[in-house]
Amino acid sequence: MIFKKTLMAGALGVSLVASMALQAAETIKVGVLHSLSGTMAISETTLKDTVLMMVEEQNKKGGLLGKKLEAVVVDPASNWPLFAEKTRELLTKEKVDVIFGCWTSVSRKSVLPVIEELNGLMFYPVQYEGEESSKNVFYTGAAPNQQAIPAVDYLMNDLGVKRWVLAGTDYVYPRTTNKILESYLKAKGVADKDIMINYTPFGHSDWQSIVSEIKKFGSEGKATAVVSTINGDANVPFYKELANQGISAEDIPVVAFSVGEEELSGIDTGPLVGHMAAWNYFQSVDNKANAAFIKQWHKFIGDKKRVTNDPMEATYIGFEMWAKAVEKAGTTDVDKVEQALIGIEVPNLTGGMAVMNKNHHLSKPVLIGEIQDDGQFEVVWETDGVVPGDAWSDFLPGSKDLIADWTKPIKCGNYNTKTKTCSGQNY
Repeated sequence: MIFKKTLMAGALGVSLVASMALQAAETIKVGVLHSLSGTMAISETTLKDTVLMMVEEQNKKGGLLGKKLEAVVVDPASNWPLFAEKTRELLTKEKVDVIFGCWTSVSRKSVLPVIEELNGLMFYPVQYEGEESSKNVFYTGAAPNQQAIPAVDYLMNDLGVKRWVLAGTDYVYPRTTNKILESYLKAKGVADKDIMINYTPFGHSDWQSIVSEIKKFGSEGKATAVVSTINGDANVPFYKELANQGISAEDIPVVAFSVGEEELSGIDTGPLVGHMAAWNYFQSVDNKANAAFIKQWHKFIGDKKRVTNDPMEATYIGFEMWAKAVEKAGTTDVDKVEQALIGIEVPNLTGGMAVMNKNHHLSKPVLIGEIQDDGQFEVVWETDGVVPGDAWSDFLPGSKDLIADWTKPIKCGNYNTKTKTCSGQNY
């Protein structure tokens, strides 16, 4: 009798495991890899919520391939090595079919070798420094030619800026972006003495002396601007110190690449009116698609005061493209979805179409907005149409001959057009 009970218990155990495995196989798992704590939580938590909203909406439409989507959320806690560990966990333990994640480039660089080793698929939704194209990553944020270069052109040509402060957080994105901008400015005839470069650690809070230096640098008779690649919650004390020292947009305008509506929602924006940000989307853009997205967001989050921002739009575009590619491929197999994604078009939220190019970068419009006292942006300049993202900068000696093309016959992320060779990942 005991033996029979043991057999029955074992059979029930096997049945339960099989049932759980079957249930897991009946869902398509979506990994969410965003910091919910630490210095980057101010920016990344909203992107986690955006993915959850998109999963919910897709399930209302019937899911994908006859299966429901299941979000698997992890918290890398603004800890860059932990991003790699959590990626491995998502791919090997959770068996996710796709990952939406990362904000900082240092977190993406941490993830990259893991996702390439395990042949995962990730959508990266934030502006970055370029100089990269991986088979396993789709870059839905802006490359430098879709944000940094147009912003400098606007400051130089429309506002007559002659002196430049390149202020950034001390990691790969600001350093590489500023390297590109420094080279670009010098090619435009800007002298070394008219370029000031400053880096601060993540979470930096004491801005008094740095802002004083900026104020002094801008007081020497030439129109001066700050190009800011300061990231995360360090932006709040930076802007507060600008106001404390009486630096207005008329004196020294700041154009930021990492400050959007979400970051401004936590501070008094009154003294910041007129300072700017360069993005590919602003909540204030007035069209039906954006109005529908904002309404959907407010309903999902349960708070009409919550704002939208550029990385949210990039997440939305990436998710819509992935869903469309899965349906096109008829599978979630990474290699098939990766090829299906190239050439996919979906509506963006600024009135045009987002296109996924052969280099895994989008074609996007570029907009520059001025901060208003309600924390929103008024668009003061935009490109005529969309700009294709350039994976490799034309302004760095080691990059100007490189292209990325993940279609036949090249299928390479850094193909040298002069030597006709691929020096990196290919397949």
